[in-house]
Amino acid sequence: MRMALPDLLLRPLLACLCVFPLLAQAATTEAPDDPWLMLEKAGQAAHKLNYKGIFVFQTGRAARSMQITHMNYAQGEFARVVALDGVPQEVLRQGNDVVIYNQQNDRVVIERHRVQSAFPALLPGLVETLKASYQVRLAGQERVGGREVQVIYLDPRDHFRYGYRLSVDREFGLLLKSVLFNERNEPIEQVAFNQLLVMSMNDMDWFRPGMESGKMFVVAPEDSVKPIVAEGDGWVIAQLPAGYRQLEHVQRKVPGKSFPIDHVVFSDGLCSVSLFIEPLDKSSTPKQGSVMQGATNIFAQTSHGYQVIVVGEVPEVTVKQIAAAVNFKK
Repeated sequence: MRMALPDLLLRPLLACLCVFPLLAQAATTEAPDDPWLMLEKAGQAAHKLNYKGIFVFQTGRAARSMQITHMNYAQGEFARVVALDGVPQEVLRQGNDVVIYNQQNDRVVIERHRVQSAFPALLPGLVETLKASYQVRLAGQERVGGREVQVIYLDPRDHFRYGYRLSVDREFGLLLKSVLFNERNEPIEQVAFNQLLVMSMNDMDWFRPGMESGKMFVVAPEDSVKPIVAEGDGWVIAQLPAGYRQLEHVQRKVPGKSFPIDHVVFSDGLCSVSLFIEPLDKSSTPKQGSVMQGATNIFAQTSHGYQVIVVGEVPEVTVKQIAAAVNFKK
């Protein structure tokens, strides 16, 4: 004889039987870590966090250790980078304005520049521009500089850019390691922290050069820079490689040069390429051909009385196509 369960017991049991499948479904459909969101946070963390550490930059057989101190203060973003081996050098950066101190024998040469990005601030704060040029994939976890990181690959969608293996700190979101791969998937450049401390800093005493006292400080001649908002004088840029767009166009009056040099910067959101155009000087030898230095490709040619040089950490085909995109007006 079958016995029926009382309603007071049956209803809770049915409720549990209905809930269990929903819980199982929620567990299987829960969204995993979004690699694009992790890269976006890494781009922001490099600018917002206060940190101090040592990283090693390696290209080919050459390697150099650098110490970085970074602070996001009330007056803006500040960083000090000191070379720990090789020729003494220090870099002080406020926003995009950079002052470089190079020790040369008994004197220190001071140079002023502007920069767009430098490790660990390699990634843009918004990664939407990268999606057209790269595919993203997660590749497990590892340790870098004693910290747990998530490994993320950016695979190029075409042959106009290199691939990246990026290691992002799981706690703070900071980029701790970047490996650059060529067209044959061979590592050609690497930069990685081996020490890192994220901390709070309340003073700016560290933001000054530590070069030896008694040295004579010499200020190097600065380029006179003029922003250009129109097309080039006598030339235009035609079809760029897919994914690249123009970021900046300035004219530089360089000491020792008879004519200003046009400097145009292109980027796909991660890598950047510089185009230099100047009228040929009869006293100088025209430059022609390709050369690769580490991960950087350089291509030079002459056309219609102009010297054209393209430089970037991109494949050779990219610098050549950008050079070919310069059309001179007749």
